[in-house]
Amino acid sequence: MNIFVGNLPFSTTEADLRDLFSEYGTVDSAAVITDRETGRSRGFGFVELAADARAQDAIRDLDGAEVGGRNIKVNEARPRR
Repeated sequence: MNIFVGNLPFSTTEADLRDLFSEYGTVDSAAVITDRETGRSRGFGFVELAADARAQDAIRDLDGAEVGGRNIKVNEARPRR
């Protein structure tokens, strides 16, 4: 399952996302989205977990959790249109 993670501190790295979600199972991928021109974080990212049931646990447990002084938004990623 692909999970959207928003309101991330701009200092968050892909390794930080992996660490945060690793207790919920195997992290297939973790990406922090960056600005194409500046290379700076845009404050959100995506995490893909292998087990859907554990991904639901991660969404429930981590939505609103504090990371680096900010309350993150965690939900199931919607496909691009």
